[in-house]
Amino acid sequence: MQVARGTRAFVTGASRGIGRALARALAARGATLGLAARSTDELAALAAELPGEHHVLECDVADAASTQAAIDGFAQRTGGLDLLVANAGITHYAPFRDQPLDQALQMSQVNWHGTLHTVHFGLPHLLEGDCGHIVIVSSGAGLRSFPQAAVYGATKAAQRMFAEALRHELADTGVSLTTIYPGEIATSLHDHEKDRMPAWYRGGPRAAPPEALAQKIVTAIEDDERAVYYPPLVRALGVVHGLNGRAGDALLRRLRGDSAAPRRD
Repeated sequence: MQVARGTRAFVTGASRGIGRALARALAARGATLGLAARSTDELAALAAELPGEHHVLECDVADAASTQAAIDGFAQRTGGLDLLVANAGITHYAPFRDQPLDQALQMSQVNWHGTLHTVHFGLPHLLEGDCGHIVIVSSGAGLRSFPQAAVYGATKAAQRMFAEALRHELADTGVSLTTIYPGEIATSLHDHEKDRMPAWYRGGPRAAPPEALAQKIVTAIEDDERAVYYPPLVRALGVVHGLNGRAGDALLRRLRGDSAAPRRD
């Protein structure tokens, strides 16, 4: 599909980070956006800045009814849906043995169940139009999970496996799917836990800009690419780890230090 004037795009987690950058990139192409997030204040400010008319939608993706209401409401107002972006996500980094269960469950509810809710309620609208595209924002952590991010990585791996199978299921329907694997991106994802990030984390000034990723996502939608890996090193790490876990660990120790792979067996 081509992203152009009249494209109707629903984006979760649109208030910040990757979602916000992607909303800007889509609006610049003329898309009409459904900007969805739990808090609408930042969304309203974003909508006012973007060219065109857009819809601000309060949406908690962890809640099925909230997600359905937001997606159905957007499709009703615009006459349908062309592009569905499951982007909303949260993190809580900590050794699993020390992590409160409610934090682990919250990551599962937002990152994984939120993706299920978004696609479950959005897909019928896409199929009804016999065309369209789904974007699922996973993570490099879905290719190789890291110590102190065990649950986060698990939710991202779940998104990956779901997306890989669903892309095949959608063959010959006119609807397709692209999975996104970001590395460390300059967003506010870790703002609440910057004082306790693991030693292997290399965010901050080294993080990649979300705007560049957003442009790559738009191109991937139009080219019907299976996946986007950004920065490109994410793909290389995933390939090496998939071929040989020990080699992947050794590479990560060289890049990030022993804390990225403390075991050597």
